[in-house]
Amino acid sequence: MWTSILFGIYILITLSIVIAILLYGARPSKSLAWLLAIFAIPVGGIILYLLLGRNRRKNKLVQLKRNLFKRLPKPDQNQVGAFEGKYKRLMTLFYNNSHFPPIGNNKLQLLKDGKTTFDVIFNALEQAQREIHIQYYIFEEGELANALLLLFERKVLEGVKVRMIYDGIGSFSLSKVYLKKLVALGVEVYPFLPFKFGRFFSSLNYRNHRKIIVVDGHTAFTGGINISDKYLKGEPGVGKWHDMHLKIDGPAASHLNQVFMMDWYLVCQELLEPLEHVDSVYKLKEDSLVQIVSGGPDDDFSALEQTYFSIINTAKKYVYITNPYIIPSQALLKALQTAALSGVDVRLLVSENGDNRLVSWSVHSYFESFLKSGIKIYLFPDGFLHSKIIVSDDAISSIGTANLDDRSFEQNYEVNAIVYEKEFAELLKSDFLKDSGSGHLLTYDEYVERPWTKKLKEGIGKIFSPLF
Repeated sequence: MWTSILFGIYILITLSIVIAILLYGARPSKSLAWLLAIFAIPVGGIILYLLLGRNRRKNKLVQLKRNLFKRLPKPDQNQVGAFEGKYKRLMTLFYNNSHFPPIGNNKLQLLKDGKTTFDVIFNALEQAQREIHIQYYIFEEGELANALLLLFERKVLEGVKVRMIYDGIGSFSLSKVYLKKLVALGVEVYPFLPFKFGRFFSSLNYRNHRKIIVVDGHTAFTGGINISDKYLKGEPGVGKWHDMHLKIDGPAASHLNQVFMMDWYLVCQELLEPLEHVDSVYKLKEDSLVQIVSGGPDDDFSALEQTYFSIINTAKKYVYITNPYIIPSQALLKALQTAALSGVDVRLLVSENGDNRLVSWSVHSYFESFLKSGIKIYLFPDGFLHSKIIVSDDAISSIGTANLDDRSFEQNYEVNAIVYEKEFAELLKSDFLKDSGSGHLLTYDEYVERPWTKKLKEGIGKIFSPLF
């Protein structure tokens, strides 16, 4: 009897999930993958879907964000008509997605790897006079975290307001002892969707992957680097982590601050007031513009996927991409192939060493499709390359937190800085050529002759790639 009842409940749950997938599935390929998982793996497929597959664009976070937008000043729609230059359409797209216009008069500093980046970050934090906003996906205890604790103690005593957001899953190892120390110092700290058994299925999959620091509303940092000693000491079995970060001094920093303020509202429902008002008159010089693009699962459109797609499609001469997780959607795959086949120099720089075997298999499973179309793939051999960079035509660049995978596009909260500046693009291009020059250029013949065991692993990875 009990067996029949349990089986009946299982059938009802399965049917309800299948109907939900058919009604709210984000993409056909992903929906099909989930349907196959549910029917091929009884019970386990349902658990995986509840953990990783549900579309929550209409949940509480969406309503909170919409309430926030109602309270914030409305963007001036007339600014869109003022966009100029060959990237006018891209500027308009990014503006319509994220509501941040391109803005000039910024001083930019490209930061590479942990020591350089953290030296500059700590120096900027020491200069804070009014407020520090800090937000990270991974915040791990160690030398860096302890140094920040001491710095926060000094700044709070000086009267500086310190606010901090950490992701509840990415920073799961962050101890209660450390958090209590922060609170005791006077730091306002909140987790983003913390791990709780009571809402395990609703909190696991949607993460805040952003890395943002804003000092006094006018100096900001973003990029791929997290607060972790592995950027200084390395990680067993992987080696030293290599990454890129960007320091922004100027009006664009206030836009990153608004992204932080939106996330602050999501975690504690407090609406912060900006320290200073950004002038509504924007000097749109093609060589000095920065535009912030933020995206998350509660947006109407996949802002970061459209950002990458548009930059690739706009490229005339070259597009160079550094990213550890290139698991493209069909749209991005076609965009990359089309660009390469039409004569654009398309190059990918990927870490030879991965931090997750299944994800690495999935990344490598797309290599044949890339190589067939003439895309050059360079494998970076030293440690783990974690940068998220795109540079094209010595004119436009993107640096930020978003990977080229479905998780960044559909499930994570991400943020990128788009830079319309020749000198900055040339700097990133030079760095790409230097790193790719020390890597291994993968050829098509070499790839197709790989052992069958690797082919099998990559086949497994590709099957699961729509679920990442």
